[in-house]
Amino acid sequence: MAFYSRPRTIFILLNFIFISPVIANSLKVDKVYHPYVQPLEREIEWRAISADGDQKHRLGLGKSFSDRLFIEGYLIAKDVDNNFHLDAYEIEAKWQLTEQGEYAIDWGIIAELEKSHDLDAWEFKTGLLMEKEWGKWVGSANLWGIYEWGETVDDELESALALQTRYRYSRYFEPALELYAGQDTLGVGPVAMGDIKAGQGKKLHWEIGAIFGLDNTTPDTIWRFLTKFEF
Repeated sequence: MAFYSRPRTIFILLNFIFISPVIANSLKVDKVYHPYVQPLEREIEWRAISADGDQKHRLGLGKSFSDRLFIEGYLIAKDVDNNFHLDAYEIEAKWQLTEQGEYAIDWGIIAELEKSHDLDAWEFKTGLLMEKEWGKWVGSANLWGIYEWGETVDDELESALALQTRYRYSRYFEPALELYAGQDTLGVGPVAMGDIKAGQGKKLHWEIGAIFGLDNTTPDTIWRFLTKFEF
């Protein structure tokens, strides 16, 4: 994609994100995405969110199709009141718009389409991914626009924000602070992450965090976990 088209793409995404009324009611804590794609990368990812005794799990398999495009498919399961069941399917595509360090901020975009397993309910998300480095400090921001529709749900538009500041202490351990904001969600908390080498071109990435609710609608404590094997 030529750079002259990137400002237009970013402008359209920002308009969709910020003019959308924030009216939906799902928890917006998940993970913070980074705008980079590695060529020839494949991964298996599991992540989970736990709050008030309920859990949401995602199991994904992804692959880069170029040095700019990464696609991943997910199975989404929920555990509510000890009832573990398949809840939805999701396909996700991420595009890296700029080379790392090419501009003051690195840019990417992401799109996700989710379909409920049992209901006629759909969700489409598009996000603007940004990242900037200051020495050993890294700041990341995800700005989301979300649309839900289907026979069993009201058509809804909403926006969400995820922020992360992390310190690159070492490859094996990076402390971070994250903030999530959206309808019925406002939380902040510490996260730890790191990489473990598993052979030539292979590594295990892990993340664990506790996000604390800052308003009356967000659970007091939301735990998030992630492991990702890249090969």
